Amino acid sequence: MKTAQDVAGRIVAVFLSSALAIVGGSAVIAPELEIWKSAVLAGFAAVATVVQKLAQASLDGQLTVAEINEAFGAKPKA
Repeated sequence: MKTAQDVAGRIVAVFLSSALAIVGGSAVIAPELEIWKSAVLAGFAAVATVVQKLAQASLDGQLTVAEINEAFGAKPKA
């Protein structure tokens, strides 16, 4: 259960960080596109990438912490 909560929280963080990162650029590149739509598209695209990586890693029936970290692009602490 702890792992599921960790993954869910990290997915929300991926969505928000991707959505917020696109807001400024979308206003310049596509001013006719509403900012919230750009943010939602960017967030969903980022989440879809992570979910696809998690699904691929879990094909063997197990999902390790290392695989979860790799799917989210986490770098090991030195």
